[in-house]
Amino acid sequence: MQELDVVGVRIEMPTNAPVLVLREQIEPHRVMTLYIGGPEASAIHAALEGIEPPRPLTHDLCIAIVENFGSEIEKVVITEVKNETYYAEIHFVSRREVEPVSARPSDAVALALRVNCPIYVSDELLELVGKIVGQDVAVEQDNENEIIDEFKDFIENVSPEDFFD
Repeated sequence: MQELDVVGVRIEMPTNAPVLVLREQIEPHRVMTLYIGGPEASAIHAALEGIEPPRPLTHDLCIAIVENFGSEIEKVVITEVKNETYYAEIHFVSRREVEPVSARPSDAVALALRVNCPIYVSDELLELVGKIVGQDVAVEQDNENEIIDEFKDFIENVSPEDFFD
């Protein structure tokens, strides 16, 4: 398994679809991109920015429940892709036992960022979908504010009709 860093969330044009960008920590720093939902993109962005809502949102609530029952999140592993759908596991530690739970990668990453646990990808999956890109990996610092503004505009203006043909 390889550990990943969350580079950020960007908006794929022209579809305005949010994309999660993950990068391998070691050379050759391959990049994975996953299409995710708007609410999950917002949750990931808030965690990356250190934004704490006045009341717990869904991912915050999940963490509070896990901790209340004496467990913790040890790690997140993105395990496979089937028919263009990615799968992940959240590894919970409770009473010294590790229990993996299946999850969408976007939810798993949103939780991992909130508890500061590592995010991994299987070697096989990274070999299959990882791309080597230049130093200007997917989300450049100079363009970050523009990307965030585009995403906010997308969230504010999205309607149910946008999801139907």
